[in-house]
Order: sequence, then C-alpha cells, then structure tokens
Amino acid sequence: MAALVWLVAGILLAAAEALSGDFVLLMLAGGALGAAGISAVAGDAYLVQAAVFAVVSVALVAGVRPPLKRRALRGPDLAVNVAALVGREAEVLELTSSDAGQVKLSGEVWTARSASSADVFDPGQIVRVVQIDGATAVVGREI
Repeated sequence: MAALVWLVAGILLAAAEALSGDFVLLMLAGGALGAAGISAVAGDAYLVQAAVFAVVSVALVAGVRPPLKRRALRGPDLAVNVAALVGREAEVLELTSSDAGQVKLSGEVWTARSASSADVFDPGQIVRVVQIDGATAVVGREI
C-alpha cells in the first residue's frame, strides 16, 4: 500500500512540475519514486522509506538540478550581427587583394580585402567571408 502512495505522490509531483518549470518538484518526484521502490522491496519500513526519499531528493536537487537548469535556460547559439556573415559567400565587385577591394555580401556592398597576400580575386568571382574586421570583409577562396 505504501508503495502505491509513494508512486502516486511521485506522479503528482512530476505532473505539478509542468506548472512550475523550476525542476525542484521533478527532483522530489524522483525521491518519491525511489521511496516507492524501497517500499515495494522492504515492506512497511517507514523510516527507511522516508530516509530514501530525503537522500534521493537532496542528491537530485544538488547534483542533477543545476546542470539541468543551466541546459534549459541556455538559449540557442545563434550568430548575430556581423558574426552571422562569417562563412557566407560573397561576389567580388572590384579587384580584391590584401590591400583593398569590394564584394557584394548579403545584398550589400562591403569593402573587402583578401585574407592572404597571395590571393587576388577578379570581379565576378565567388569568395567566402573569413572574418569581419570593422567594416571590411576579409575573404578567402571559395571551397
């Protein structure tokens, strides 16, 4: 009977977690399920059940909850602003060398220079943006 009570408590705590979203109730649900398992094996040893509930709950709150919460709160790793332009293709508009040039990147005209002093790109060539240095696109050979 006690195992059923712990099992129902675990399920209710896990369901309540959907409303809170803080992962504490889910950790308590894990403790309740652990106590249900001990209750099924050890019978009506209420002190043992309570001890297992407390130990498992504290262990889950201290050990599992922090990384789980960090993972849940971390947003997607999206490149924004100029960082989103790195790796994109650009079309050379003016002869581009390590000194100067122009490319069309994402529909806009950018000043550009080649990443390597040995590379010179002719108009019409497709290049890849290696980095953005201020308002200059540093470009390299298309792979």
